[in-house]
Amino acid sequence: MKTYEGKRTIDGLVVTADGRPLPEHYEVKRFTKYGFEWTYVGDSPQQLSLAILYDYLGDKERAISLSEPFMKTVVANLDNDWSLTGADIDAFLQGANAH
Repeated sequence: MKTYEGKRTIDGLVVTADGRPLPEHYEVKRFTKYGFEWTYVGDSPQQLSLAILYDYLGDKERAISLSEPFMKTVVANLDNDWSLTGADIDAFLQGANAH
């Protein structure tokens, strides 16, 4: 199961998927040109949302449509350093499908 991690370092923000850098996936949809961010609601957190969902689901349309609710529910509430597992994402997806 995949693990996504984010850290604030002296060199900036680092986001990985199973230890490898997670691309912004601007080719899917660009919400910002400033890369990833988290702990609040906005364009850069939505870019992170999209990148995680697209990487996890492999489905562009679904990742785009779920990026805003995922940002508001999950990404905006992450700590400075965080870890999300596939199970965490699945739990969000189950809740999203219930509405």
